[in-house]
Amino acid sequence: MKIALVTDSWLPQINGVVTTWMKIREELSRMDHELAVVHPGITRTFPCPRYPEIRLAWRPGKKVSRCLEELAPDAVHIATEGPVGMAGRRWCRHKRKSFSTSYHSRFPLYLSQYAKIPKTISYHFLRRFHEPAAATLVPTASLAKKLEQYGFKHLVTWSRGVDSELFTIGKKDFYQLPKPIYVYCGRVAREKNLEAFLSLDLPGSKVVIGDGPDRERLARIYGEVTWCGYKKGKDLATHIAGGDVFVFPSLTDTFGVVMLEAMACGLPVAAFPVTGPCDVVLHGTTGFLSPDLKYAAQACLELDPQTCRKYAVSFTWEETARIFLQALASGHDLHLGREMSAANGIPVISGSEVDRSFPFCSSSSEV
Repeated sequence: MKIALVTDSWLPQINGVVTTWMKIREELSRMDHELAVVHPGITRTFPCPRYPEIRLAWRPGKKVSRCLEELAPDAVHIATEGPVGMAGRRWCRHKRKSFSTSYHSRFPLYLSQYAKIPKTISYHFLRRFHEPAAATLVPTASLAKKLEQYGFKHLVTWSRGVDSELFTIGKKDFYQLPKPIYVYCGRVAREKNLEAFLSLDLPGSKVVIGDGPDRERLARIYGEVTWCGYKKGKDLATHIAGGDVFVFPSLTDTFGVVMLEAMACGLPVAAFPVTGPCDVVLHGTTGFLSPDLKYAAQACLELDPQTCRKYAVSFTWEETARIFLQALASGHDLHLGREMSAANGIPVISGSEVDRSFPFCSSSSEV
C-alpha cells in the first residue's frame, strides 16, 4: 500500500514528530508498505516566528496538490495543522478522498502562553481541522479524553515506541561531573518549562542535551549547568545513559518519546503529574510524578534501572506502525459508512462547502 504522509514537520527538524514518522516509515517498509512524505521542502519556506530553525511552507497549495496527484496514494494521512497540512486537507476534500489525521502538539496551550490567544479559539480551529478526518490519532488516552471534552471525534489512541538496541543501559562514568547526574533532553524553549528543573536545589550536577531559542538566556542564568547541544543516534543514547535520573519538566507535551528513551537507558523519570508523564511513567516503579519536582527527582535515585528498561522496551515502533495501519483501515470503513448515510438521504457537506467554512482557508488552490 502506498500512503501519503502530509506534514509540516520533517527533516532537518529534530523533534518527537519527526522521530515518530521516521520510525514508522522504517517499520512500514519492513511490512512492504510505502510511506511517501509531502513536506515543506517541496516549496519556498520562511522561518517560523520565535523558532527560526523551523521552516514553514509559503503558499504550498499547488505543489502539495501536484505531489498528491502524482503519488496517487492508496491512503492519505495528515500529520500537522500547518500550511502543508491544510493544503493536503483541502486536496482530499476537493477529491472527496478519505483521510486520517494525527494530533501531535498542544498548540492551544502554546498560543495561550505566547500570544494570549484564548484556548477555546485555538481548540475550535483544531476541531474544525480534524473534523472531516475518518480517524484522528492521539498519543495517549488522557489526551483523548481532554480532546473529547472540546468536541473532537473519531479519536484513536496511538502510543509510541523506543529503539531498544540504540537506547540501552550504559557506563556511568561518561560525565566527569559530581553525582548524582540529573539529565534533561529536548528542545530548549519556553514551553518546555525548563526552569522548573534548572532552578531546583539538587546535589550533584544538571545536564541539558538539546538546543533552542531559550538556550542563550538560560545558559547565562544557570552557568553551573552542563549544556551539550543537539545530539543524534549513538551519541545521543550515550549522553542520556550517562545520567542517573531523567527530569522532564514539561507541562504541555502530548507524549514525550524521550522519556521512553531515557527509561530504556535505565534512567527513572521525574516529572509533574500531567498528560504525557501520567500515561508513560509508572509512578513509584519507573519514575516519580509529583507537583514537587525536587522530591520526584531525588526519589528516583532509589529506583531500579533494570525495571525501567524492562518497562520501556515493551513499547515498540512495530506496534506503533500496526496501530497506524489499523486506523487507516478502520478510517476507510468509517468513510464508506458516511457515504452510505448520504446515499440514504442523510446530508453530507461537500468538500468545497467544508473548505469555505473552515477558518484561514481560501477556496483557491493556494494557502
